[in-house]
Amino acid sequence: MEPADTEERQDPLKSDLVQFFVKIVRTLFLGFFWMLINVFLGLFLGFGVPDESTPGRMIFFYSWLVLTLAAYLYVVWRWWRKSWKKEE
Repeated sequence: MEPADTEERQDPLKSDLVQFFVKIVRTLFLGFFWMLINVFLGLFLGFGVPDESTPGRMIFFYSWLVLTLAAYLYVVWRWWRKSWKKEE
């Protein structure tokens, strides 16, 4: 009887719910890290502030912002797409 009891106790830790939570945490961590980098570049260093920056620096910053946002969304889409294909 003990092996069945231990399997039932360990089953919630191995469930899809834990994997789902891990994906949520990874997505949030990467998103906050992305925002932290862009806030540092845009506000702290002044790349995104029109009064403190040159047009070339602003073009660089906003191009960087759009490209890295697209890369972030693509990575998150790939992470979440894998779980949906497993279920089918």
